Amino acid sequence: MRLDELLDELQVRIDEVRGTRDRVNSLLEAVVSVGRELDLAQVLRRIVEAAALLVDAEYGALGVIGPDGRRLAQFLTVGLTEEEIADIGPLPAGHGLLGEVIHHPEPLRLTDLKAHSSSHGFPAHHPPMRSFLGVPIRVRDEVFGNLYLTDKRGGVDFDTEDETVISTLSVAAGVAIDNARLYEGAQRQQLWLRANAEITESLLSGSSRPAVLELIALRAQEITGARLAHIAVPVEGVDGLVVEFASGTDGADRQGLVVPVDGTLSGAAHRSGKPVTAMRAWDDGRYPAQGPEPGPHAPGADRLGADGPGPDRLGPAVAVPLGTGGGESRGVLLLSRPAGEPAFGEGELEPLVAFAGQAALALELAERRRDAEQIALLEERDRIARDLHDLAIQRLFATGMTLQSAARLVEHEGAAERVGRAVEDLDETIKIIRSTIFGLRTKDRESGPGLRALAARAVGDAAAALGHPPQLRMEGLLDTEVPPQTADHVVAVLGELLSNAARHAGATRVGVALQAGQGEIVLTVSDDGSGIPPQGRRSGLRNLDERARSVGGSFTVELPEEGGSRLVWRAPLTEGT
Repeated sequence: MRLDELLDELQVRIDEVRGTRDRVNSLLEAVVSVGRELDLAQVLRRIVEAAALLVDAEYGALGVIGPDGRRLAQFLTVGLTEEEIADIGPLPAGHGLLGEVIHHPEPLRLTDLKAHSSSHGFPAHHPPMRSFLGVPIRVRDEVFGNLYLTDKRGGVDFDTEDETVISTLSVAAGVAIDNARLYEGAQRQQLWLRANAEITESLLSGSSRPAVLELIALRAQEITGARLAHIAVPVEGVDGLVVEFASGTDGADRQGLVVPVDGTLSGAAHRSGKPVTAMRAWDDGRYPAQGPEPGPHAPGADRLGADGPGPDRLGPAVAVPLGTGGGESRGVLLLSRPAGEPAFGEGELEPLVAFAGQAALALELAERRRDAEQIALLEERDRIARDLHDLAIQRLFATGMTLQSAARLVEHEGAAERVGRAVEDLDETIKIIRSTIFGLRTKDRESGPGLRALAARAVGDAAAALGHPPQLRMEGLLDTEVPPQTADHVVAVLGELLSNAARHAGATRVGVALQAGQGEIVLTVSDDGSGIPPQGRRSGLRNLDERARSVGGSFTVELPEEGGSRLVWRAPLTEGT
């Protein structure tokens, strides 16, 4: 062999060695770069970027396998622009060729991916791809996800060396993911502990039930990265769970919704007393009532799909019962992340269940506090009744007897008549006090649902006529402070106002607020409809005004500048005022 040929061959070998050295150095840099991060989202992003760079792939992706082990719960890509991703549509769920690596977690290298028997082609607007390399990522003994690489630049195929490099990277990636998850779990545990302490402090400081529920929902939403958080509770007389507080996506619209027990995540968790998860709640066949309904205000669902398709759609969800042990719960905390975010895994459920226990404690403590307030109120009424009977009536009776005796000694006819009228007034006063004593002692011993349950039932019944459930907010001691006669008026007025909204307003949103406090009960019904025309019929409104005046209250109609109407019915909390 000639010397120049030997030199050329030697140069080729030297270039190969240098190339191998450079590739090893690149691999080491990638391993160090991946292992340096502790934030799981950043670790995953670094892994897929490093993989595409190491084998010179035009496109790369990392699919995270969901808890069911069959579908992808998260899908990160490189090489595609945001516009291309939006044009392609929903991210893959793990079917076809991607699912092949899920079901058979071994490296898969193809010259033409379309020729594989599991290939189902590409969706519209998807860029064409030819060569393919798929490698599983294992975290300890668990297959965490898969690396997918396509279209090696230069039009060449992925070779054995590429497969070896990516397989090596996947081992380092598994260690980095494990470390990031451990760190993330420790950080999350600290957040849960702080949140539990904050809620305990709020409970001990005497915060109201709505304030505590709001705190619970907001902290759960922050810690889990949820886009939606709501708490739904059972209400006597209502067939379903009423959303008492909601935060996040359409939180204001969800508040007051009646969630069916059948066919929803919340209903399943409430009935079983155990957490229930879904990777994509809006299209999970186990929960048919969970999915999207026509229109933005469809009744009777958790409405996780109401945002429609696209990047803002809600995805992975979990419903956690508020209570301990099996059986039906006191309520349900529902959390949902945006589509494409990780599903709620086993590691998250344990602290979430413990946190939900705090919520159950908040509900129970609020109920006990309300019971204690009611008992104190009844005891105070009994004391007042005893004092009126033992002191006031006896003194008035004695005064009347004294006046009757004195009347015989009064010689002036006009003075005697005045004393007689005074005696008659005292008799009437005694009758009034006795009637008051009877009312105090029997007021809260009547059976039947309270005003809170009756109002919730009226709002739930109006959903069919309106085409959407009204929002409902209730505050104060509605079942103990409101006189029975006034409560009857409130229920009748609420039914009339909701009926009017259904027949005349053409509203897409109706809100109901019922508040008892500061000596009066206030019922407010607002809508975003056509308002009340000046020449319209007002006989029904006059009836409502007459009801208010009959109990010493008032009724006002307001027409906001932004449209719709706001009707406010007020009555004092003292009968006969």
